[in-house]
Amino acid sequence: MEIEGERDRPIAVFMAFGTKGDVYPIAAIAAAFAFDQTKYQVFFVTHSAHQDLAANLVERNVTYIPVSSPPVLSPPQCDDNDDSLSHSFSVQKRMVAKNHRKECLCIMERIFGDSATIKGDFVLVNFFALEGWSLAELFRVRCVIAAPYAVHYTAPSLFERKFKRELPLLYQYLQEAPADKLGWKDVMHWMWPLFSEEWASWRKDELNLSPWPFTDPVTELPTWHDRSCQDNFDCGGELCPVHTGLRCFLDAHLSMPLVFVGLSSAGSMGFLQNPKAFLGILRASLEINSVRFILFTGGYKPLHTEVQVLAAELDSSFSEQKIHDGGIALFNGRLFCFGGSMPYSWLFKKCAAAIHHGGSGSSAAALQAGIPQVLCPCMLDQFYWAERMFWLGVAPEPLKRAQLLPENCNELSITEGASMLSKAINYALSPEVKARAVEISKRIAQEDGVSEAIRILKEEVT
Repeated sequence: MEIEGERDRPIAVFMAFGTKGDVYPIAAIAAAFAFDQTKYQVFFVTHSAHQDLAANLVERNVTYIPVSSPPVLSPPQCDDNDDSLSHSFSVQKRMVAKNHRKECLCIMERIFGDSATIKGDFVLVNFFALEGWSLAELFRVRCVIAAPYAVHYTAPSLFERKFKRELPLLYQYLQEAPADKLGWKDVMHWMWPLFSEEWASWRKDELNLSPWPFTDPVTELPTWHDRSCQDNFDCGGELCPVHTGLRCFLDAHLSMPLVFVGLSSAGSMGFLQNPKAFLGILRASLEINSVRFILFTGGYKPLHTEVQVLAAELDSSFSEQKIHDGGIALFNGRLFCFGGSMPYSWLFKKCAAAIHHGGSGSSAAALQAGIPQVLCPCMLDQFYWAERMFWLGVAPEPLKRAQLLPENCNELSITEGASMLSKAINYALSPEVKARAVEISKRIAQEDGVSEAIRILKEEVT
C-alpha cells in the first residue's frame, strides 16, 4: 500500500470512526467519490468492526484500511462507588486512545510515504476522527470535515474566556478570519476539543507540531495554511437461504404489524444493565398490543445470553441447535431475537414501525423507509434526533431510558415500562403519524444526498 517515489495521482483519505451511523454515510461518500473521480487513489480508514464495508468499497476501487480500536469502549459493570474499577477504566481508555492514534499515524505514513504532496490531496474526517485534522497538517494536505449528524457537544462555559486570556493573538486572528475560512465560529461549533491539553500533548510530543492548530511550531504565533472546513443487498426481494428462521418469522402472522426493536450500541455502552427486565417489558407489551417484535440484539452478549436463558425456561426442549442462524423465537412466535446483521434499508420496508435508540443512522433509515418511530435516547446526539423525530411528527415523545431499560427487574418496573411502550406504539401506528412518515419518505426520495456531498467536495478539492 505504501506509495514510493513520485506519483501523478492525487490521494483522498476518508477517515471515519464511531458506530455504524457515524461511519456508513462517510463510506457512501468515499465510494461515490472514487466512482466519480477515477483519477484519485481513494482510501477509507475505520474500525475493523466495520469489516462488512470492505467488499463494497473494494468494488468501487476504494482501499479499505482497518484500525484495531473498537467503535465504542464498554464501561465495566460495577457499583458507581467503586473507584478502583472507574480508575482502571480511565486508564484503559487512555491506552486505547494512545494506541489508536499511533495506528492512525502509521497508516498515514504508509499512504503518503515520503512522496511530495500534489494538488488535490486531501483528508476527509468525521467528528470522531479528529486525529485526521492534525495528521493532515503533518502531511501538508487539506482537511475536510464531513458531519452526517448534529454536533452533540458544546464547549465548556469558560472555554472562550480562557482561550482569549491564554492565546490572545490566535483569538484575534480567528475572530478576524474571512467568511470562507475557518474562524472562531468553527472553533466554538465543533473544533474546540482540538485545543485541549490531551490533543496538544499528542501534537507536540508525537507529531512535532505546534500544540495548537493554526500556530507556528516554533513561535506558536498564528500562521495560515490551507484548510476547509448503491444498495448491494439484492436477493430479488427474498432473504438468502441461510436465514430460514428469520424468513419464516417475517412470513408468519402477517395480520399483526411487525415492529423493529434495536438499541445498537446501547448495550455495549453500559445502558442496558438488566436485559431480563428489558425482555420482560417487551413481553408485557405484546400482551397489550397486537404486534410482533423483531429484536436485534446488536451483538450484545448479555442480552443474547438472557434470550437463551428465557428460551430454555419457556421450552424445556430448547437447545443451541434450535437457534435459527442467530435467531430465537419467543412468546408464541411473536418475538424473534436476531443476533446477526441485516440492512435496515431492506428490513424496515417490511416493518410497520421501528423502536430504537435515536442514532442518526437508525433515524435516517426509518425516515427513508417511511415508517413511524419510537425512540429511547441514551446519550449524545440521540436526544437531538429523538426530539427532532417528535417535532417532525413521525414519532411520539421520546421514552425515558428508565422506562424501557430499567435497572431493576420487578413487577412495578415492567408494568410501567410496558404501559409507556404500548402507548408509544399505539401513537406511532396512528393513521396521522403513519401518513406523516410516508410523506417525509417521499420528500427524501427526491433528494440525492451523496451526489450533493460529492458536488461540494469536488468544488473544495479539485
